[in-house]
Amino acid sequence: MPTVAATTLLDRHGPKRNDPEFIKARMEAPDARFLVLADLKPVVRSNADRTQTSLAWFSLKDLHAFEFPVADSLFLGVDKEGVGHFALAVTEHRTRNVPGAIEKLRPIVDLRSLAMQGAMSPEELSLCGQARALAQWHENARCCGHCGGTTLVKDGGWRRKCWACGLEWFPRTDPVVIMLVTDGERCLLAHEHRYGNKMYSTLAGFIEPGEDIEHAVRREVFEEAGIHIGEVSYHSSQPWPFPHSLMLGCIARAETTEIVLDTAELADARWFSKADARAMLERRHPEGLTVPGKQAIAHALIMHFIEKT
Repeated sequence: MPTVAATTLLDRHGPKRNDPEFIKARMEAPDARFLVLADLKPVVRSNADRTQTSLAWFSLKDLHAFEFPVADSLFLGVDKEGVGHFALAVTEHRTRNVPGAIEKLRPIVDLRSLAMQGAMSPEELSLCGQARALAQWHENARCCGHCGGTTLVKDGGWRRKCWACGLEWFPRTDPVVIMLVTDGERCLLAHEHRYGNKMYSTLAGFIEPGEDIEHAVRREVFEEAGIHIGEVSYHSSQPWPFPHSLMLGCIARAETTEIVLDTAELADARWFSKADARAMLERRHPEGLTVPGKQAIAHALIMHFIEKT
């Protein structure tokens, strides 16, 4: 999950997903590679001091030896050499029953932790995010929302179809606005109840049906902080697969500055100068206040405020 646009190591081959022979050939090829997700957490490999981490890839032979259901694999794409890459989601309980699991299927690390650690490349984080979001969608889409019938996996895992009524279902992405509010000299940062004790971040919220990005930004800021917003400009985006969001980063110009806090949503919100924001980024604020790390789009928005506004 890179901070700005998602990068990838693979060609997702969208037009070929509905070709079962293409998927089958890539899956059964000797050089096919499989990413194992145990309770949605990937198996990884790290160096001794854990400063470098990469995804662990397994062969078809490995999966047969583990007695994993290879047919349930989800197609991720092919690399420049044409090698097919797949993800297979299983329970962590199942991985523990594999002989030699400690050596073969450990460590298993939550994707959010991998992003926070900063030891994995942006390309692999993006790929892992793709796999996790797709796998979680399948967990939640086993039954048809129209008739309740069982849905069947199609297109290498990129579509499900109800066997009873024929309705088709596709992986979902929920758009979320995340905005750096500024009055020109200061930025508005908030502390949510779920945050660590000293962390402040930008405001964010889901786009509701019938809304455009600008309206969602203005509504969310007013609802949470009582600030009226004028101009809204797009900055960048970031996939956030927890479980399936797309963060749409914006810069929002404040027309008012008095904060009226929605205490159900926020524990605190304050205006910070550029000097304060920089000190928070660099972990040297006199009050010990911090902001999200480089893995988060909020970090990029705050950097933009400091350097360019």
